[in-house]
Amino acid sequence: MDSQLNRLAHAGVKLLRSGKVRDIYAWQEEIWLVASDRISAYDVIMPTPIPDKGKILTALSRHWFTRTSALCPNHVLGYDLPADVDLPEFEGRLTRARRCEIFQVECVARGYLAGSGWEEYLKQGTVGGHVVPKGLLESAKLPEPLFTPARKNDHGHDENLTPLEARAALGVERYEQLRDLTLKLYAWAADYAAQRGILLADTKLEFGLEVATGRVLLADEIFTPDSSRFWPADAYKAGGPQPSFDKQYLRDYLKTLTTWNKTAPGPHLPPEVVENTRAKYLEALERLK
Repeated sequence: MDSQLNRLAHAGVKLLRSGKVRDIYAWQEEIWLVASDRISAYDVIMPTPIPDKGKILTALSRHWFTRTSALCPNHVLGYDLPADVDLPEFEGRLTRARRCEIFQVECVARGYLAGSGWEEYLKQGTVGGHVVPKGLLESAKLPEPLFTPARKNDHGHDENLTPLEARAALGVERYEQLRDLTLKLYAWAADYAAQRGILLADTKLEFGLEVATGRVLLADEIFTPDSSRFWPADAYKAGGPQPSFDKQYLRDYLKTLTTWNKTAPGPHLPPEVVENTRAKYLEALERLK
């Protein structure tokens, strides 16, 4: 650790903060996102990493950022270290990005009834404040994709917003701009995934204002198993949870533990859970690229 700190200081790289998965650094005028192998569930970081997870997430985001750049400009400057920076542990995990002021509202698109959308539907008959038909089953395809933004929360789950609340938080014009971008990106990615036998059930996107120009940029990560629900199309059947290419496998394992109450610290993961979780992420990368 001391060696890395010395090399960071020598290269002029400054750690700004550590998230659940990504560490954020500043280098000259750039922001660097470095994806770790950490994995979280129920807002708790597990003590056992998933080998290569950070490289898989970075490869997938790189794939999607490249292919969606015509739909929406993004924050990416590159993925390779400068020649004079000696941080080989960043290789394959680094995204060099433009400085952005990230909107404090996460942009969620839902095409299917799952997760917190399903929970809200059971209680209120709505999804993200939108009225949807009665009698839908869990995992059912919605009549049309919905924009269901959420307010970021540093402690615990993000807070789902109704359209009225989101308009108040963002302003009407910005709300409509981000809604249209989110749904456009979701529709494109859902079609792309469907051609590869995968359903994109929902996704979370982040946008920010570029500091230098004030233009809206797509930022953070995009269409990864950490930010999206991917389901195998050939196994899809509405009426319950679906098999998925994400950390749902880990969540399902954690639900079997009677000695853990879903608060920190998380339990150590057995080798088979680590390997099977890694395999889910890797399969998503292989099938989507």
